[in-house]
This record gives sequence, structure tokens and C-alpha cells, in this order.
Amino acid sequence: MSEETYEKMLDRARANLPQETSKKDRFEPPKPQSTITGNRTILNNFRDICTYLERDPRHLQKFLSGELATASSVEETRVVFQGKFTPQVIDGLVNRYTLEFVMCPVCHQPDTDIVRQDRFNFLVCKACGAKSSIRTV
Repeated sequence: MSEETYEKMLDRARANLPQETSKKDRFEPPKPQSTITGNRTILNNFRDICTYLERDPRHLQKFLSGELATASSVEETRVVFQGKFTPQVIDGLVNRYTLEFVMCPVCHQPDTDIVRQDRFNFLVCKACGAKSSIRTV
């Protein structure tokens, strides 16, 4: 095969490549919408966040309650926390939850499941097959 033929084939292959090979905006959870009413903080789109993250609402609720060190209750599509917490605090905690319990630490994809084996919880990635231990909440 001559050098010229190889260069032509390489140029043709490069021309057929897409301009953008990967998308980073594939995974964008809904922004938490919280309001403070009296001495309570209400996360209005709690159910939407759980659905998008594909996580059990009880798991996210338990994480948020533990991190905020307060009691909470689920009311239909929202969760109510005892105490006043700024939207930035709630947003930061949802982001921490996403990084710790949703995103794969190996390939950084959100395609994961939480699997319990014996007394331990693991984050199992459906994209790369990695299995990472996670803490219990």
C-alpha cells in the first residue's frame, strides 16, 4: 500500500467523524426547588429528583435528613424538613448524593444501581461493570 493511498484513506476517515464525539450534558438532574415556610423547609420537586436519579425516595430522604441532622417526612411529591435550610444547602447535598450514590467512580456515568450483598452496599455500574463499595445511610 502506498503512502499516498494511506493519507487519502485517513483524510476520508477523519471527514466522516462527527464534530462532537461525546456529550457532557447528558446527565442533568432537576435543580432542587425548596421553600421555607415557618420553621420548615420544603423540597417541592423531591419525587422528580428521585425519578431522574433512579433512586428509592426513602434512600435520598434518609441521606438528606442525616446530613441536615433533622427529621423529615414525605408528603406526596415533596419532602418536608424540620428547620430552615437555604436552597444552596439543599442543592449542595443533592449534588453530594449524586456524586456519592449515583455516579460511577470508575467511568463517571450515572448508569448505576445500589445492590446490597450480605451487610454491605455496592454501587454497580451498568455501563462499565465496575462494583464499588458505598457507605450506608
